[in-house]
Order: sequence, then structure tokens, then C-alpha cells
Amino acid sequence: MPYFDAASAAPLHPVARQALLASLDEGWADPARLYREGRRARLLLDAAREATAEAVGCRPDELVFTPSGTRAVHAGISGALAGRRRVGNRLVVSAVEHSSVLHAGESLAAAGGTVTEVPVGRSGAVDADAFTAALAVPGTALACLQSANHEVGTEQPVAEIAEACRAASVPLLVDAAQSLGWGPVPEGWSLLAASAHKWGGPAGVGLLAVRKGVRFAPQGPADERESGRAPGFENLPAIVAAAASLRAVRAEAAAEAARLRGLVDRIRARVPELVPDVEVVGDPVRRLPHLVTFSCLYVDGETLLSELDREGFSVSSGSSCTSSTLTPSHVLRAMGVLSEGNVRVSLPTGTTEEDVDRFLTVLPGVVAGVRERLGAPGAVTPAPAPSGSLVVDSLGKRCPIPVIELAKVIGEVPVGGTVTVLSDDAAARLDIPAWCEMRGQVYVGEETSPRGGTAYVVRRAT
Repeated sequence: MPYFDAASAAPLHPVARQALLASLDEGWADPARLYREGRRARLLLDAAREATAEAVGCRPDELVFTPSGTRAVHAGISGALAGRRRVGNRLVVSAVEHSSVLHAGESLAAAGGTVTEVPVGRSGAVDADAFTAALAVPGTALACLQSANHEVGTEQPVAEIAEACRAASVPLLVDAAQSLGWGPVPEGWSLLAASAHKWGGPAGVGLLAVRKGVRFAPQGPADERESGRAPGFENLPAIVAAAASLRAVRAEAAAEAARLRGLVDRIRARVPELVPDVEVVGDPVRRLPHLVTFSCLYVDGETLLSELDREGFSVSSGSSCTSSTLTPSHVLRAMGVLSEGNVRVSLPTGTTEEDVDRFLTVLPGVVAGVRERLGAPGAVTPAPAPSGSLVVDSLGKRCPIPVIELAKVIGEVPVGGTVTVLSDDAAARLDIPAWCEMRGQVYVGEETSPRGGTAYVVRRAT
């Protein structure tokens, strides 16, 4: 069964498994103790730290291990903000950061701080000029930027932003969770966070690097371990496995990245040819080598994922119908792209051409089946109605139903006429404008509806 969700958690690398089993026998003791077993554990911990620091590009004494990547992000943000509290309490982030960064920002705002989200373009890349301008606002204590996006794979201009941060004397925290297994992050960062299960290490190991000279004040109760930045007993076997797997995947990265990029290029090219009304999102060039995301009109994301799972493919989605919050992915929303029927394919190391070819064979039939069950429009266009406008009541219906109902009636108004869709689904605010762009229609805007929800107005152009 092909597993195509490495961006969520990569399968455990064979080297990680070997190191984990070996260190369970050798690294169970407390590395802070001076007796023989403790000294043996300390040697393993020091070796793991040195190997990881080499891969990160920092000194070993600048790096600590944390219980997760999320914990590394939270500790990094809180410690850097506390260390620079005399400068101010303003945090600058991109609008497509991982939720761990955004949640840390919410905590800061609740405590009286300020968070500025810098917008991105339709490719998912942050606007470097806007980010630079945000850094210049007085009171800015910290900036955060991911090295590459976790949903669409777009690489961010880290080097350019790092130079802007240096010029503004603002430290930069880089979330390198998605990219660290593929190579080092460009120079210029002040803090860096990552998570081992993204590169084939075991879950439960994160890392936080803080450059010497960066003002940093760890928050929470004091602890003697990991320089006071990650309290609690180290999970030494998992740390050793994480370091060993990082070294292993880095050794394979160049060749595997080239191979997987070719497979992803095939998916990016073939999906729009095989499946009508599809939008492939993310930068086509500046991107992670193993990840591609596309959205299908008139498709319920949850049903699509379930049907693909039935066919033997494990993929992920940013559609609102796959989320407990029933809101579209904040990444897709910030990009202004279609969110319904969203599929993220992230290929793990070792994915074969045969797996990708079978996925491309199965996908068209799966999408067509879901569209048929939802009553999606066919190729026949109804004759224009005498009226120059129509109202579609989609209140209480979740996307993609409002978009499907819009598509069914757009041909019933003359060119220049309008269709107003009433919807109380948050995804409609993103998906109706995206449908207009894909279908060559004009999105007029939204209005308050006296019947509840929002009225989305579309003018027929073709």
C-alpha cells in the first residue's frame, strides 16, 4: 500500500531503527551520572548532538533536543521574546507558518503582544519586501519564517529575509522541519527548530538551535538538562536514532531528491491532463523535491481521501471537510487558491515509478466517481434564462456543494448577468473566487445576506 504522506511523518529509516534498538541496550542510564552506565549514556548523547549540529550548521553547545518540533518552536519563540523584552513584544511571521508558530503568536497576543502576519502570493512564497517593511516597525523583537511550506512545498526566501533581519537587528527563527533532511538551511538565521519524524527519525524528538550571542531567556520552571531549554529526562535512544537517521538521509539526499523530483514533476504535469478542473498549487520550481499539492473542483476532500485510501493510497488534504475546525487550511486561504478537493502527495524515500503510475491511473476514476455522487455539473450548458440574475440558496450546505450549485446555474444567466450564492460555509469565501478564476468568470465580491451567511456575487463573462 503506497504511503504518500511523508510530510506528516516519514517512515522510520532503517538506520534509525538499528540505532534505536542498539541504544536501548546501551543508552538507558542517566547521562548526568558519573558511574559507568551514565558515562556511556553521556558519550552517546554527546555524539548525537555533534552529528546533529554538523547537519544543522551550528556548534554542538548551541543545540538542544526537545520532546517534539512543536515544543522546539514554542520554546524558541518564548525564550527569544523574553530575552528581548526590552526591545518590544512584537512578532513578525508569514501567513503560511506551521500552526505551532501561529499558536505561539496567539499566546503572545493574548498576553498583550502584537503579531504581524506578512502575506504570501499565489505560489505560497512570502513577499520579501513586505516582510522587510514589517521588520522596520519599532518594537519588533523576533521574526519567524519556515524554510519550506508543509502543505504546498514552496521554499521561502530564507537568505533574503535573514539579510533583512540582520540589517534590522531582529533575530530570525527558522522552522526547518520540512527541509532539514534535504539539506542545510541558508546562513543568517539566529534560531532554528526541526522535528525528527519529518526526516525518518522516531517521533518525540525535536531540536532547537540558538546561536551564541542571541538574547535568550528560557521560560517555565528551571531545569538542569539541555541547558535549561528542554526540561526533563532525555529520550536518549530516540535522540541517537534521530541523529543517525539525519546523517543517513543527508548522505542520500542529492540522489533521492533528483529522483523524487522527477516523479513529482510527472504528477504535476499529468494530473491536470487526466482530471478536468484541477488546480496544481505551490511554486513549480522553488519547492521541496518530494511534495505536490492539487485541488479538484466539485469534490469533497474527505470523500476523496477515503476513496484513495480504499484504492491503497495514503495521502493528506487541506480541505475544510477533512478538518475538525470545518475551515479551509490557513495556508490555502492565505494563497487565495482553491481549497475544495485538496490532495497533498508527499513521497517518501524509496517511492517507485510503478507506485506513481498506479496513482495516476486510479485518480481520474476516483475523482469522477466522487463528482458523480455529488451531482457535479457535466459538459452540457443550459440555455440562458430570460432573467439577468439568479440567487442560489446554499445555506447550511458545506463546500463543494455551493460551488457545484453555482456551476450548474451559471449558464442560465446571459453573459453579463449575475449569480448570487448564499452560503454560511467559510470555505466558500475561498472556493467561489477560485472557481471564477479557473472558469473564466468574474467574481464581483461579497455582500451581507439578510437571510444569514454571506452573499457571493459572480458575473458571467463567457
